[in-house]
Amino acid sequence: MTLHRLSDLTWEEVGALDLDRTVAILPVGATEAHGPHLPLDTDVTIAEAMAEAGARRLSALGLELVLLDGLRYTPAAFAASFPGTIDVGVATLTALLTDIAAGLQRAGIATLAIANAHFDPANLEALHAAAAAIGEGASMRVVFPDVTRRPWGGRLTEEFRSGACHAGQYEGSILLARDPGRVREETMRGLEDNPLSLSDAIRAGVRDFSEAGGDRAYFGHPSQATAEEGRATIEALGSILAEAVSETLGETLGEAPTEDRKS
Repeated sequence: MTLHRLSDLTWEEVGALDLDRTVAILPVGATEAHGPHLPLDTDVTIAEAMAEAGARRLSALGLELVLLDGLRYTPAAFAASFPGTIDVGVATLTALLTDIAAGLQRAGIATLAIANAHFDPANLEALHAAAAAIGEGASMRVVFPDVTRRPWGGRLTEEFRSGACHAGQYEGSILLARDPGRVREETMRGLEDNPLSLSDAIRAGVRDFSEAGGDRAYFGHPSQATAEEGRATIEALGSILAEAVSETLGETLGEAPTEDRKS
């Protein structure tokens, strides 16, 4: 696989890429409360795992994949009352994304894929607004598979589909697969289930975790998280990203290379 991290390259190395066959992938997460057991950058960790898994699959198309550093300061109003959460404005993120895309365009990169793992409504609003603005005039291809929408979300776990999935089994499993040393596992195994659907609460007009019934900033079934589920979910997320990119480029994916990194 030809996977480059943009921050590791020199400007001449970027210029030497086959730019017509280059896809930049931007992981998007947040710095926000994820229960008493997961780190504040949980969403960033998940987004980076999605980006890398998608890149492995896209390598079968002979593309150059450029992985950008993950965005970790995004709208996070639902968790804003919890210490450590950083909440930025929708306009701030929208402007930042359009400026990032402009920089990529100046380098000759014409495709930007967004791997998002943060589902605060304001963050999704900013991502969709930015994607629309960047794609105006078809000067740059923007790929944003929003897993909160069809058809993508139906391919993820039962807990994810229930909407009770913030710092629960879904996210805890991915962290156990990706970075188990940062999970407070003893605390996690002792947490009671919180099956209240955050997505239902959002539709009802609720505006923060506590009001939705998440006084400790988690929803779902954290004690049931497993690394095995996490590895399967990462591959599902990577498949979603890769398929969205390949559809945009009009190319057909083959089998994904096997992941050989041990967690």
